[in-house]
Amino acid sequence: MSPNLKEAPDDFVTAYVGLGANLGDAQATLRAALSQMDRLAHTRLVSCSSFYRTEPIDSFGDDYINAVACLTTKLSPADLLSSLQEIETRYGRVRPAGVHNAPRTLDLDLLLYADLKSEDPELTLPHPRMKNRAFVLVPLFEIAPAGFASLDLLPDVLLPGVSGQRITCVTKALFLSPTERGGS
Repeated sequence: MSPNLKEAPDDFVTAYVGLGANLGDAQATLRAALSQMDRLAHTRLVSCSSFYRTEPIDSFGDDYINAVACLTTKLSPADLLSSLQEIETRYGRVRPAGVHNAPRTLDLDLLLYADLKSEDPELTLPHPRMKNRAFVLVPLFEIAPAGFASLDLLPDVLLPGVSGQRITCVTKALFLSPTERGGS
């Protein structure tokens, strides 16, 4: 992994994580994973989108439950990714050899880490397929409605391209941003 992905920032940075599951009690698993993310060292859960039911994309099995969480962290991108993978494993995530996008108990994808761009084979940022997936863009823009101009991630540009993908809100936002809570 490239050295800049292993360097911890001096101050807290904002990161966005995609959550998904389609095996077991997916909503309960996502809620538990959010709690686990909030307990990571030097990391705090700032907000989480609503939960959405979506059909599998490039996959099979039951519908997924998806969301996006906003974190602040002092962990390096590599350490945050490793911590997310440990949470996945704790909740029964397996990666069968030769099976891409298999049904899963929990999937945590590091979507964005500050405004970092990386083409590293172990961690591409922004996430390489997020621009094509309603299950990422709809919840992401719910909690970050202005988008991310520095990364060419703008809702008015990207959302029309995924409008044909089925996505239904099943649970309203569980965690509110400081602004929505009345803080700053």
